[in-house]
Amino acid sequence: QLQLVESGGGLVQPGGSLRLSCAASGFSLDYYTVGWFRQAPGKEREGVVCINSGDSTTYYVDSVKGRFTISRDSAKNTVYLQMNSLKSSDTAVYYCAAGFGVRSTVILAQYDYWGQGTQVTVSS
Repeated sequence: QLQLVESGGGLVQPGGSLRLSCAASGFSLDYYTVGWFRQAPGKEREGVVCINSGDSTTYYVDSVKGRFTISRDSAKNTVYLQMNSLKSSDTAVYYCAAGFGVRSTVILAQYDYWGQGTQVTVSS
């Protein structure tokens, strides 16, 4: 039984910070590339960042470089997304996903397992 569960979303003011968690059960995230994706109201789901299996190298889309950081804690079987300097345009439901044999891509169709999503709202 393979599951991913996101947590840590909420309401934050522009310029603030949040840390999202993606906890896995039933399998080890060390063997999967893990990505974060987001979907704003009326928009298509888009990739944000991923961390590769093995060497843990990362890929970020330009809009979040310097503001977001992805990391993995193998002992906790959890991947985190630290979000700083948040903007209103970051408001979305955020999803984590795991892909086997995936490297350095946030193409949705290449990911196998998805969490339920957590809401992030950036508003004054």
